Amino acid sequence: MKKTFILLMLLGLQAPVFAAAPAAKAGTSASAELSDLAGELGKGVKASPGIKLAVLAFPYTSEKASEGPVVVQERLTTLLAGNKKVVLIERGLMKKVMEELKLQASGAVDEETVKKLGKMLGADAVVTGTLNDLQEGNCEVNARVVETESGKILAAASALVTKTWSDTGATAVKPPQDYGSKPLVQVAILLDTSNSMDGLINQARSQVWKIVNELVSSEKSGSRPVIEVALYEYGNSTLSAGSGWIRQVLPFTQDLDSVAKELFALRTNGGEEFCGQAIKAAVTELKWSPKTDVYKAIFIAGNEPFTQGTVPYQDAVAKAKAKGIFVNTVYCGARQRGLAEQWKAGADLAEGDYANIDQSLTAYAIAAPQDDRISELSSKLNDTYVAYGANGQSKMAAKREVSNMARSAGKGIAAERAAFQAAAPGAAMADSSWDVVSAVESGAVNRDEIKKEQLPEELKAMDKAALDKYLDGKLAERKKIKEEINRLQTERKVYLAQEEKKQAGANTLDKAMIDTIRRQAVKRGYKFSE
Repeated sequence: MKKTFILLMLLGLQAPVFAAAPAAKAGTSASAELSDLAGELGKGVKASPGIKLAVLAFPYTSEKASEGPVVVQERLTTLLAGNKKVVLIERGLMKKVMEELKLQASGAVDEETVKKLGKMLGADAVVTGTLNDLQEGNCEVNARVVETESGKILAAASALVTKTWSDTGATAVKPPQDYGSKPLVQVAILLDTSNSMDGLINQARSQVWKIVNELVSSEKSGSRPVIEVALYEYGNSTLSAGSGWIRQVLPFTQDLDSVAKELFALRTNGGEEFCGQAIKAAVTELKWSPKTDVYKAIFIAGNEPFTQGTVPYQDAVAKAKAKGIFVNTVYCGARQRGLAEQWKAGADLAEGDYANIDQSLTAYAIAAPQDDRISELSSKLNDTYVAYGANGQSKMAAKREVSNMARSAGKGIAAERAAFQAAAPGAAMADSSWDVVSAVESGAVNRDEIKKEQLPEELKAMDKAALDKYLDGKLAERKKIKEEINRLQTERKVYLAQEEKKQAGANTLDKAMIDTIRRQAVKRGYKFSE
């Protein structure tokens, strides 16, 4: 299993490393305690004389903006500089290397990147850590020295110091910088499929597109995000006991139709619900992005104590937090019972949200005036797909099957699905492996690369000019349909918002997840229209 290490790299690039640190009064407890901390770190590297260290800034665990991260970095740098057995890396070199590696101010980097960082800096280890304000003006400083070659922690120490820095005017956290061509969102949904959880599964089936559309409606750096969703079930006795009765239903995928199809296929059965083990599986098995500008979240829903199983939930949630993943818990039952069974405690450890829902509620459906027209346009959108490759026909049939499932579940659900297909940047990419129109639309295939033998019979005989004209027609038709769906969906959302206010009070999965998504995604630099 690939080991991932967190380097909280708030470098504080405003001032050079060897510039004078903010002056601390002689004899202050902050200086004395940081001196003791530096001494403890020094003991951990005394067996390696001449070791080269890169001292990183110490961000707050709450991510709040403050002078503190740079102040502590500067003071530790000054104190460590007095240790003749260590060599400190110059700040200008650190800035250059961070830019070359396209690393952000803070972030999770995997073992390979750690090695690159050490090689390019010529650093044998990094000094990193966090700050956490306590009461009465005290701040807890946690520090460690991490070997760049192996990721091994050579030394660790903590100190309680008196705050001598200011947080004034630093109430807002600057969103991390975007480095990808498209902003990315990764959401893993972990559902308890033991007995009595049919209501939860039904809500997930009916609300998945609505939940995802909330993310699609956001924007970052002028672009809508690509959405990846993964699905797990746990607590079902038909699953393997060796796996902890946990199954990865789907890894991260942009194909929401496949997610919906699997949700419709889920069946409940009695079993053991091990939340800690389920979270650990999602954290370690899925391909989470190492970038901190990505909104990464786990939503786990169930109705048994969060403490069950051999994997402590504290350990599993800590692994998630180390990768910058929010862990959100959804208890299916009374709020106070969920609190007593540690569901909120689990969420708090990874800065997540706790919510409770009434999973016995039938998901309410509000008919909107736009639903019928959107349903018609969805059928027309299906007609713009052109099967391509060996699996083209079967994939097209599967897509139509999910379309029919959505219609059978209700007009509102079908409308949400159509809205996703029309607006999501990743929708065309998800279909590009089997639909030649989506392949061209998404840029996955250049027109000159289209293999005629993989096209339907009626298109094989066309010359290039005729084929281009045909594809242009399909693309223009699709664009027009999507534009009208998007327009109608905008009107529909206004209507639904007004109607939902009249039905306020129902605790359902979509409300719990959407409220959380809006709060957390903002911390990663996403914006939502009101």
